[in-house]
Amino acid sequence: MNGYWRRAFPIYLMVLPGLLFFIVFKYVPMFGILIAFMDYSPFKGVFGSEWAGLDHFRRLFAENDFGMLLRNTLMLNLLDILFYFPAPILVALLLNEVRRKWFKRTVQTVLYAPNFISWVVIVGITVQLFATGSGAINGLLEEWGFDRVELMTDPRYFRWVWLVQNIWQGAGWGAIIFLAALASVDPTLYEAAGMDGAGRWRQLWHITLPALRGAIVILFILRLGHVMDLGFEHVFLLQNPMNQHVSEVFETFIYKVGLNEGDYSYSTAVGLFKSVIGLTMVMLANTLAKRMGQEGVF
Repeated sequence: MNGYWRRAFPIYLMVLPGLLFFIVFKYVPMFGILIAFMDYSPFKGVFGSEWAGLDHFRRLFAENDFGMLLRNTLMLNLLDILFYFPAPILVALLLNEVRRKWFKRTVQTVLYAPNFISWVVIVGITVQLFATGSGAINGLLEEWGFDRVELMTDPRYFRWVWLVQNIWQGAGWGAIIFLAALASVDPTLYEAAGMDGAGRWRQLWHITLPALRGAIVILFILRLGHVMDLGFEHVFLLQNPMNQHVSEVFETFIYKVGLNEGDYSYSTAVGLFKSVIGLTMVMLANTLAKRMGQEGVF
């Protein structure tokens, strides 16, 4: 036993920072879930506040804007799953076909760079380019005799602007996982397939995609866990009074109700509702993946 601990101690020491992070910032804060079932007052504290039971959840489902919040959140998530989720896979497949290393590294660097640009900067640049009165691109369109594009104020464009910015920022960085999976594929498989007469498309279908299948399934299951999450900052920065009826989602609603109005119990109940939906989706997707012969997350 002593020999085991002597050999395993460096590994446990390496895991310790990550374990402490999850305990301190993920599990300990779960105590705050109790606020969702109380009429919480910061002055009375958790133990001094009155118990409210499920009143805040009933209020959420009776909310006039609940249908709008649910529709907007699910619509953006549907666009995210249909277009953003496959984007890193496509990027990885394309980069995997590049044979010149210098060109491949250059393209990778260009595609990774947007991940390090904050949403404040990305949205700020978009506003400067497409602002109604002073936008550079709108100014050029007007000079050339075209109509202005109200990209930031027209509700019809909000979802697509949000989606395109997501893909531009994250597709390259998200491809890293799939490139790592492709790096483990034995090159002799491609050589054998080529000798058997398989072209690039057949090699892609029968060798490359099966190598990515496990990573795709796991990442898709984890993505479904965030089906009610969109990233508060990005949506909030793109939101304005003109597009609010299509851009108001649960996360921006929680911010306005919880921090702006100080209704901590209600906002916590909304957050808990989102978490329960996410957990349910992960459990269902993981069960379905296992029944289809995949490994799943757990």
